[in-house]
Amino acid sequence: MHLPLVVYANNGVLAGSIDGQKAFAELLQKTLTPTTPEVCFLDFSGIDVATTSFLRDSVIAYRNHARSAWPLIYPVCANLAPQVKEELDSFLKGRSDAFVVCERDSDGHVSNAEIIGHIDGKKGIALRGVIDLGESDATGLREHIGEDVAATAWNNRLGALVSIGILMEVSSGRNKRYRPVLEGLHYGT
Repeated sequence: MHLPLVVYANNGVLAGSIDGQKAFAELLQKTLTPTTPEVCFLDFSGIDVATTSFLRDSVIAYRNHARSAWPLIYPVCANLAPQVKEELDSFLKGRSDAFVVCERDSDGHVSNAEIIGHIDGKKGIALRGVIDLGESDATGLREHIGEDVAATAWNNRLGALVSIGILMEVSSGRNKRYRPVLEGLHYGT
C-alpha cells in the first residue's frame, strides 16, 4: 500500500495539528485492509518541511491506529527530506518511541531501511537479535542472545516491537515468529 502525503501539503509544507487530524481521517478512509501482512508506505516525496504537530496527529496517530485496529498493516515512512526526518526523530526520541523509515523509488524498490527514534534497553536487545537472525521465535532469540530469561519475557519484548510496527509477526503453526518489517533494516550504529 502506498499513501502519498504531498496531497496534504501547502507548497511542500505539512503543518499544524488541525491539518494533521484531517490527513489522519483521510488516510484512514484510503486504507484497504489486507488479508496478509503488508507494509503501508506513507510517502513524503515532495515534502520539504513537516511540523511535529502535523506528524503527531497524522503519521503517529495513523501508525497507532493501524497497529491496534488492523494488525496486518505495518506503516513505514518513505522518502523523508533530511529536515523532516530530523523533526520526526527528535519527536520520537522525546517519547522513547521509534518508527521505520526508508527510501522507496517509483518502481517500489526499498533502500536505506532504518529505525529512527529510540528503543529502550531489553527491547533494543531483542530487536538487534531479530535483525541479526533475520527471523526468529522467542526461544531462538533467547538462545542467540544467551540471556537466561523465560521465553515469555522475550515474547513480551517482541510483542512490544510488533505493536509499534518495527517487527512483523508471522504465524508458524502454534508458534509466533518475528522478522523486521523491511529487509535490510538497521538500527543504530
